[in-house]
Order: sequence, then C-alpha cells, then structure tokens
Amino acid sequence: MTTTDMPRKVDAGPGRAVPKKRPGAVGGGLRRAVPATTLLWVLAAVYGFPVLWFVLSSFKPAGDLFSSLSLFPDDPTLSGYKAAWDSANFSQYFINTAIVSVVATILTVGVSCCTGYALAKYDNKWLKVFFICILATTMLPGEVMLAPQFLVARDLGLFNSLAGIVFPALLTATGCFMFRQFFLTVPDELVEAARIDGARELSIFLRIMVPISRPIMLTLAILSFQWRWNDYIWPLLMLNDPDKFTVQIGIQSLVGAQNINWSVVLGGSVISMVPLIVVFLVFQRYVMNADINAGLKD
Repeated sequence: MTTTDMPRKVDAGPGRAVPKKRPGAVGGGLRRAVPATTLLWVLAAVYGFPVLWFVLSSFKPAGDLFSSLSLFPDDPTLSGYKAAWDSANFSQYFINTAIVSVVATILTVGVSCCTGYALAKYDNKWLKVFFICILATTMLPGEVMLAPQFLVARDLGLFNSLAGIVFPALLTATGCFMFRQFFLTVPDELVEAARIDGARELSIFLRIMVPISRPIMLTLAILSFQWRWNDYIWPLLMLNDPDKFTVQIGIQSLVGAQNINWSVVLGGSVISMVPLIVVFLVFQRYVMNADINAGLKD
C-alpha cells in the first residue's frame, strides 16, 4: 500500500477541529482593552461626580449646603423633598407632563417611522428635497423658530392647552434621519419579494418594516420622552393656566424673587428626574438586546 492509499485519520469530533488561540493573542487583547476601559471609567467618573454631588446635596439642610463642602450630608433630611412637594402642585404637574410626554412620544415615533420609510424606499426627487428641508431645520437654533411656531399654534386655537405642546413637536429631524438611515440598510429585495407575493404597501410597512425597526423605535421613544419631559421654554410660552403647568415650570416656581431655598429646588429637581431614570432602566435592555437584522437573511 502506497502512501496515497493509506486511510486518513478521521477526527473524533463531528466537525473540523478549531485551532486554539495562542496565549499571546489573548494577553495582547487584554493589554489593548485596559487603556480604553480605564479611559471610559475616568469619563464616567467625571460626568457622574457632579450628578452624585447634586443628588446627595438634596438631602442636606438648607444651612449646610454652603457651609459644608463634604460630599455626604452630616445630617440627612427629607425636608427639601417635603417642602418642594407641598409648595408646588407636583401631582398635577406630573400628570400634565406625563400626558404630554407619552402622547408626544407615541405620535413622534409613528410619524418619524412613516416619514423615514418613505424617504428611504421611494425614489422621488421631491422626497429628497423634502428630506433636505427637514435636515435644514437642525441648522437653525430653536429660539429662532419659537415666534413662528407660537403664531401658528395661537391661530390654530392651541394656546393654553396641552395639545399646543404636543403637536408642534411631532416631526423631528432626528427621528426622520434615524429611521431613514435604518431603512436604507434593509435590502430592497425584501420589499420586492413581498410585492411579488401580493402584499400591499401598507401591509409591507406594518408587517415587515415596523417589526424589524423596533430597536430604532425604542431608542427614539426614550429620547423623545426625555425631550418632552425636560422641555421648559415652549410650555412656558404656551401655557398660562397654573393647572396645566408641566414639571419644569413647577420647579421654576420654587425659585423665589428675593431668596432661593436651594434645598427645596434640589429636592424638586431630583423628584423630576425619577420618571426619566425609570423609563431608561425599563427600556434600555430592549434597545441593547434587540436584533436589528431580525427577519433578514444573507
């Protein structure tokens, strides 16, 4: 029997043996990761330390805020939170802000998703012009558009109403751009295959495009909720009835004309942060774990 006729040695496993990584490669990867990880921790500490100081200072009495520079309060108290909640109608402010934030977020995500899909999957020169006009709004400061927006909202009868805060913020350049860039990554063959199977345009959008765009929808929902919850200038211009004020206007009402009780202001500010933290903690795992390429094949 020649060497060419000798039987090959069959591997014990069902597949080919995977080559082992060299120990030096693993050590090199760790050495490259240490500086980047250290830099991220330093940046997290730089950005997180003021927030930590802010939260811990809200538990200090008013007399200890400027007399003591210690990070942790010597005599923790909730008097600032109680005074802030009692001095302002925070329960009504929370209800008003929650209505505005939830409704505006749902409508913003829906309108941005429809607009982004049309801009990405339909070939029309006027759509491209429309997209350029949308992006052009990001080059203007928000203060420049306050006057024309206010005049339009007033003429439509939306002044001093929660609807006047919701509707002007439906179409955002950020949301349209996010959805357009995502739908551009979806192969056109997927849409053409659905059309060949007899699916209508609305069915393609609702049954195919909307489910696979869930990561972008949740990301924009978190951002939109944060924008609406922290909005101050526009509600201040549109609202005149104290029963319709939002949380940010309520916090501003805690600032006195002559004296400022910083303990009360800090307590009210921390109270306003709680819903944002809860929303982020609840939805972040859906954003981080979602599969953007779900439903697609190579």
